[in-house]
Amino acid sequence: MERTPTADRAAHARAVAEPAGRRIGRPVAHPADKIEYARLLKQQGSSLGEIAAKTGTPKTSLHRYLAEVNPAASTEGS
Repeated sequence: MERTPTADRAAHARAVAEPAGRRIGRPVAHPADKIEYARLLKQQGSSLGEIAAKTGTPKTSLHRYLAEVNPAASTEGS
């Protein structure tokens, strides 16, 4: 019975927050500026360990973010 009022309150909160410029949902884990810095370091030839130490971003996350840089590179050989 409480589900409908809860959903209504959540929808209202989203409707009010978005026009005010507030972000809805889970906070960003790794800011875009850190990821761009990591991409720059990778282009300069740094290893993932060095990049992780400089940016504070875990290597597992770097694998995911840096793989998105050039997805066409993996399909060029086919």
